[in-house]
Amino acid sequence: MIARDHAQLRIAVDLAILTVRDDSLHALVITRANEPFEGRHALPGGFLRTGEDIDDAAVRELGEETGLDGAGLHLEQFAVYGRPDRDPRGRVVSVAFLAIMPNLPVPTAGSDARSASWMNVAHLGGDLAFDHDQILADAVERARRRLELTTLATAFCPPEFTIGDLRNVYEVVWGAPLDPRNFNRKVLNTDGFVEATGGRRMPATGRPAALYRAGRASALNPPILRGGAR
Repeated sequence: MIARDHAQLRIAVDLAILTVRDDSLHALVITRANEPFEGRHALPGGFLRTGEDIDDAAVRELGEETGLDGAGLHLEQFAVYGRPDRDPRGRVVSVAFLAIMPNLPVPTAGSDARSASWMNVAHLGGDLAFDHDQILADAVERARRRLELTTLATAFCPPEFTIGDLRNVYEVVWGAPLDPRNFNRKVLNTDGFVEATGGRRMPATGRPAALYRAGRASALNPPILRGGAR
């Protein structure tokens, strides 16, 4: 009979919570209060408890470490990470969750977090504990893809907004400038993306800009793709 070395696993959850603040894409991070990686930035998360559902663990850990109410967010599982050496405490497989929301409040530290804060994603590369840099990079890419395929960007705009406001959301999340005329054409030619309010915003200088509200669609057909393809 062939002997098999079965791995003894612990299950964890990690959360990539993204929002737009000060015209930049920000992620929710904690500063770890305990080893391993004491004093290092990390994504919120922790171990699954006995008898606990994975989705419930994500909500609990977010509340315990940052004070944010995960029950009020749309948390979606987007990947599983299980590299054998990802956690020095042993074999840990993590289920990663993503939430992309506007107007999220300032977090407060708790549990094993020394601090919790919003940090500019552009400033976090290589700084996170465990394999959280990879998790965050994958989450950001998923968010960017969501903007290609859905009307999510309108959630980051006020109730009435200009096409320039909407373009700014795309530029912040995609991390690249967009051609205003080309973007305007794509938005207005995508059925159900936005609806004209009939109002106009009067800038201090320049021409008045037409105001829009979010349309009825949730998916973009055709999608608005990065790089100008369609």
